[in-house]
Amino acid sequence: MSDKDPSKKSDPSKKTEPQALPFEREIQEMEQKLVELEALGVAQFGPEVESMRAKLRLRLEETYRDLSPWDQVMVSRHQDRPVTGDYIAHSLDEFHELFGDKLYGDDRAILTGFARIGAQRFLLVAHRKGRTTKERLECNFGCAHPEGYRKALRKMRLAERLGLPIVTWINTPGAYPGIGAEERGQAAAIAENILHMFELTVPILTIVIGEGGSGGALGIGIADRVLICEYAYYSVITPEGCAAILWKDAARTADAAKALKLTAGPLMELGLVDGVVHEPIGGAHKDREAMFKILRDTIVSELEALVARPRERLVAERREKFRHLAAIPGRFPTVGTAE
Repeated sequence: MSDKDPSKKSDPSKKTEPQALPFEREIQEMEQKLVELEALGVAQFGPEVESMRAKLRLRLEETYRDLSPWDQVMVSRHQDRPVTGDYIAHSLDEFHELFGDKLYGDDRAILTGFARIGAQRFLLVAHRKGRTTKERLECNFGCAHPEGYRKALRKMRLAERLGLPIVTWINTPGAYPGIGAEERGQAAAIAENILHMFELTVPILTIVIGEGGSGGALGIGIADRVLICEYAYYSVITPEGCAAILWKDAARTADAAKALKLTAGPLMELGLVDGVVHEPIGGAHKDREAMFKILRDTIVSELEALVARPRERLVAERREKFRHLAAIPGRFPTVGTAE
């Protein structure tokens, strides 16, 4: 059955304009002017077109160089930003989905399956948000239930038996906090994933592609290499949740985003992530095709390095890495040291 109302006829000549974030309004106006100039003919208005392209590129660089933490959070949630389904379709050569936790059901908020890029095969575990409203509702906006985390762990253990490396893509505001999820053991499911990911003897690569919120992210985020896309975020809580708890004031959301140090730069300084996946100028939503290639190349190069490491060292080094996470000598004063 079609999701469209047959009584409402769509005009194919009318295209939906891309959503513009508050700080992108001027950029969108420049893009519209560029489209109008190009429609008039490059041969006749060639110099003007090139000039407008140069101005647009410069404006994009200036705008995205000075984004606030809250601005970057909004970019990570942009409706046109690539999500898991987009990357599967355009960055992978092959993908075969695996379903179910063999206990309760299949949670669409977490996707698992065998993937291939070139000659490199791996298990993919990813948060799935969906693209359309219907898909987002089916995927619970990327907020997984315990069966999603149990599915992920079951498939990761399968990958270990097959000797396949594991790649995880994080994109969730957090695990689903509803009563049903709690009744089915949400906290325990996430904790078991964290515990057992430290024991897996195959390489694990994690990339935060959008939102990285709380235990919902950590449930598939224990890895030998943790990368974050340039305009993604990784945090113990969403800025909205932090503002509600600390100040009980939604107007303080931007302050919370700044205090949380949840963007790529501060996370690298604190040693909470191992690297940044640089996005096209203006973010992944401005040049999706370029972003698909960037993610593809990143996975290939990172897995090549990880697979080359002796497997017997992976577990020890992974544990050591997280044991000393963010413990940068001299950065933080020692508090409560016994005399």
